Amino acid sequence: MRIISGRHKGWILHPPKNLPVRPTMDKTKEALFNILENRISWDECNMLELFAGTGNISLEAGSRGALSITAVDQHIGCVKYIREISKTLALDQILPIKSDVLKWIKTPPAKPYDLIFLDPPYAMPGQLEMVTQLLQALWLAPEGWLVWEHVSQSNYADLPGFVEKRVYGTTAFSFYHGISEKS
Repeated sequence: MRIISGRHKGWILHPPKNLPVRPTMDKTKEALFNILENRISWDECNMLELFAGTGNISLEAGSRGALSITAVDQHIGCVKYIREISKTLALDQILPIKSDVLKWIKTPPAKPYDLIFLDPPYAMPGQLEMVTQLLQALWLAPEGWLVWEHVSQSNYADLPGFVEKRVYGTTAFSFYHGISEKS
């Protein structure tokens, strides 16, 4: 895994092998960020990464200049790794939080996010309900984007704000835009 672009382009990430994660592969991450590059103004972006794992997506967004990033994961090893690498790379805009995502999202944020990225375990029950809650609550800014990484066989085009699905092998990203109670 590496940081693809921005201030820390080429930085190799070496997360501990004992973390319970399925990191987004470099080619897939590069495709995702090529899509987002045309949709996000990084220097104005407040981002939320749920099920952050290694923080691969947060670190990439931080390298590209995202204004603020909240990275939530329940595994202490993941949170420590994100904190350590953020400090090493002076990515002070990344705030790692140790919490169960499903419990954490029950408290609405002080301010909505411009970009929400979530990559829950593929076999986790309740994913559809969680994404629906994020889309319909005040989590997403009126012109914000929600990107859901999921298994490619699944199709969630019937959710509000669906724009497109991109498939990369067994992984897919579904993109949702501009859905909130404010819009």
